[in-house]
Amino acid sequence: MTAAPVEVWFYHLERASLEQVLPELLEKTLARGWRALVRTADNRQRDALDAWLWTYRDESFLPHGMAGEAGAERQPILLTAGHENINAAQLLFVLGEAPPDVTGYARCIVVFDGRDADALARARDYWKGCKAGGMNIAYWKQGETRGWERQA
Repeated sequence: MTAAPVEVWFYHLERASLEQVLPELLEKTLARGWRALVRTADNRQRDALDAWLWTYRDESFLPHGMAGEAGAERQPILLTAGHENINAAQLLFVLGEAPPDVTGYARCIVVFDGRDADALARARDYWKGCKAGGMNIAYWKQGETRGWERQA
């Protein structure tokens, strides 16, 4: 019996920032009962997201930890600049790079800023590679109003 192929979803930011979008996507992940690994481009971005997820909303926060801290393997959301799936996450969020390997995840979310030419080029290249590799891929773009619209 073979495992189901990993779904790779591309989220194209045009209007809102990563800081506005990521908490909502993580809330949906937790609502599904999934764990998330959030892979950042570097430790600076990881540290900034750590602070943001504790304070992004006055009435709540997202439970999370950072790779390298005690109990990292038990975190429902784990922030890392590394590549190991420490918390046995089903969902991988990739911020700022194309993932080298998505094996073992149910879904990979590639979030990229369409206003950044380099990020857009990396996402396009990764899309082409996923498509050529026969992966299940989807492309989501921010709608004219709030929300996401599936484009492909």
